[in-house]
Amino acid sequence: MIIRAAFATDDGTSFITRHFGDAELYMIYEIDDDGFHFVKEVRNTSAEEKEGVHADPEKARGIAAILKQEQVNTAVSMVFGPNIKRIRKQFVCVLLGDIPIAEAVAVIQVNNSAIQEEWLKGSERTHINLKKIS
Repeated sequence: MIIRAAFATDDGTSFITRHFGDAELYMIYEIDDDGFHFVKEVRNTSAEEKEGVHADPEKARGIAAILKQEQVNTAVSMVFGPNIKRIRKQFVCVLLGDIPIAEAVAVIQVNNSAIQEEWLKGSERTHINLKKIS
């Protein structure tokens, strides 16, 4: 399986310290056992959460639509918010530590089989925590 991963960022090089859905940009990479390559940068055009509404389902749907259009199957970030319960039904969610995205791509590649295994669980999947590795 080729992993098509979205990395949550504002600057294209480092992870945001906010929730995955609050990123200004997603850096999309294709990753497999043989290597990886950058695909494109995608702007987060999802609607802002309604005031006073945390874990807004509309925001989760908007982000999922953006990433599905790009054929993403893996979401990578330092932080996920309460919407992770919605997002992980459609994507493998991977938590990483505070490392540059260039290094994070290699961590995802090394863990390709674990991500594939989680993907196969379908809507019953949970997240993968690789913070200790990164």
